[in-house]
Formats: sequence, structure tokens, C-alpha cells
Amino acid sequence: MDTQHRTVPWFQAAILGVVVVVAMLTGAMIAAVVGRSGDSSSATSAEDAAGRLPVSDVRKGSSGSGASALAALPDLPNLVERVQPSVVVVNTVIATRTGMRRGEGLGTGVVVDKLGHILTNFHVVEGADEVSVKLANGTIVPGRIVGSDRGNDLAVVKVTLPDSELHPVTFANSDEVRVGEPVFAIGNPFSLEYTVTTGVVSALNRTSASGVVGRPVRGVIQTDAAVNPGNSGGPLFDADGNVIGINASIENPTGQRVFVGVGFAVPANTAKRFIPDMIAGRTIRHPQLGVAGVTLNAVNAKEVGVNAQRGVYITAVTPGSAADRAGVKAAAAAPTSAALPPGGDVVLSINGKDVTTIEQLARAVDGYKVGDSVKLSVQRGDRTIELNATLQEWTGA
Repeated sequence: MDTQHRTVPWFQAAILGVVVVVAMLTGAMIAAVVGRSGDSSSATSAEDAAGRLPVSDVRKGSSGSGASALAALPDLPNLVERVQPSVVVVNTVIATRTGMRRGEGLGTGVVVDKLGHILTNFHVVEGADEVSVKLANGTIVPGRIVGSDRGNDLAVVKVTLPDSELHPVTFANSDEVRVGEPVFAIGNPFSLEYTVTTGVVSALNRTSASGVVGRPVRGVIQTDAAVNPGNSGGPLFDADGNVIGINASIENPTGQRVFVGVGFAVPANTAKRFIPDMIAGRTIRHPQLGVAGVTLNAVNAKEVGVNAQRGVYITAVTPGSAADRAGVKAAAAAPTSAALPPGGDVVLSINGKDVTTIEQLARAVDGYKVGDSVKLSVQRGDRTIELNATLQEWTGA
């Protein structure tokens, strides 16, 4: 191979320059169109700002692109043919008091069972006066919301169809998902129905701050498979065609409602845990310990004068919370950007399971139910004590 520097003729350079400028201008135009507010409801705009995948305005018609993992998914065409009948289009209408249509939206869903239950995101159907579901074969039927888990941004819609037309997805054990494994998504970005995108699992156990009710959704799967407005509620598949997550939100530091390589999916195990309650129409409550804290390390442990170098240093306790009633003590003052104040407890474990980060503690609490009693191993000064806390319902505090 010739490694010497070669001069590009001036006319080639000029042509290349024009191509680059055109590409930049086109990209800017596309970003502007995608980011522009449509005439959907104001609730959709609020969702966009929160980072969730907004419900796609059905009057839009552009699409984004994402990373390709085709080399790792050699049988992708056959996989898509097999699982596509399990994916549906979810259309919603929000009406005014006079009956006029105030907004129309479009999202995605997956068939859960032969009884006609469809799983999607709560923010896809939130506030909808009408819901309809379109199958891959073109059949369109009305649907009704039977249950939701607002805290995890999930909802179930019921349709009435012959079981021969319903093809349930297979959910994987999302606890066994590994970083780097190939994935693909099927959804309806910008009203482009049944769009397939590919990528990998970029990271696990992320926390998405875009929960519908302000509650962080924990343990989410990060992917670089392109997902955009309209993908909400759709499946993230593994290489075997099993659902590992439900696409729910994107991270875009520009604030635009377009994908830039970071998407989040609610884990399949989270969905499986709450689907029965949603189908039954039960109110789903999430537990809360009622603390704020920081992950302890050798540096900040010395700063606050504690012997432990691993655990969760408690900086605040919500008055009247489970932690408060159990006797958990917070630091003497609120932390500042300069330093952590002394005097706080260090939570070492919950029910015998070590916790080394604030995220581990939060996820551990999420695994219990409201009213469950948990034992906290806490270091206070030079001694370790055991405290019993009865978990209360998450209230947003």
C-alpha cells in the first residue's frame, strides 16, 4: 500500500467541499424539522423535554438512522419475518371537551398473549381518549387501556381479535443480557411503520430520569440501535428474536427529539413482573426507603471521617419516611460542591446483600413491595448496627 501523501487536485477538493457543505446543511435542516413542535397536545411537548421518546406526530414523515449490527445478526431477515407479527402500531387521539381532535399520536406495542393484551409505554397512551391498534397484516381494531405502571412507564391495552391473529412475543430473561450483544428494534419512528434498526447493548443497569411521574426508572438497558419518536413502547430484540426490553426513552443533550446514539429500554423482567397486575387493573405501587446519599470511596470516606470505605453515605432522610422511622441518621448538613458534611450513617447492606453504590441501594429497594420490612446494616461512627425499616409507597418525595 502506498503510504506517501498525495495531493488532491483542486477541482476534486472543490467538489468534496461542496458535498460536505450540502451534507451539513441537509443535516441541519433535518434536525430542525424533527425538533420542531407539531400540533399535538402540550403533554407531548412536556414528554419530549423529559427525555422520553415522544409519541410520534402522525403527520410527520422523516426518519433517522442508527448503527448497524448486521454482521452479528446474519439471519436478521428471517428473524424480522418471524417476530414482526408480534409488533403493533398504537394510534391515539386526544379530544377536547367539545369533541374536536386536539392531537393524534403514534407509538408501538407488542402482543403479550392470545387474549389480546398489548404492552406499550404509559406515555404513549397517557391522556388518550381513543386508542386503536394496527397489526402487521393491516388489521385495525379499537383498544382500551386496562392497566398501567406509571412508575416504570408501562401500560397494557386490550383488543378483541381472533387468537389466530394474535402472535405473542417471547420475553427473554433480561438479567442474563450482556453488554456488547447484538440487538434489533422494530417500531414506527416518525410514522414510518415497521422500521427495523440494529445495534448492540451499550450498557446495563442505567437509570433513566425520564419517568412519567418523576420517578427514575432503574436498571434500564442502554442501546445504540436507533429509536426515535414513534418507537416508544416497541420491542428491543436479542439475536434469538426474544424481547429483552421495551424502548422508552432517548438521551440527547441538545434537547432535540432525535436519536444521537443513546436509547433506553425498560428491562423485560421489569415488564414481566408487573404485566399480571396491569392486566388485572390493579394499582401498582412502588416502595421507597426515603434517603439520599452518595457512593462512599476512600477519598470521601476520609473527608467525612468514617472508617468504612464502601457503602452508601446518607446525606438526607425524608421526614416520616421508612428510613426516618427506622432511625437512619443523615449528615449534619446538606452537602456542598466543596465537601460532604460529617455525621451521616453508612448503609452497608440490605437484608444481608452488600450495597456499594447509591444505585445498588435504590435497585435493591425497588425489588421489594410496599409494606415489606428490610434489615439495614449501618455503620455509625465506630460501630455497626442493624435497623429495621418498613418500606412505604413512593410519593415523589
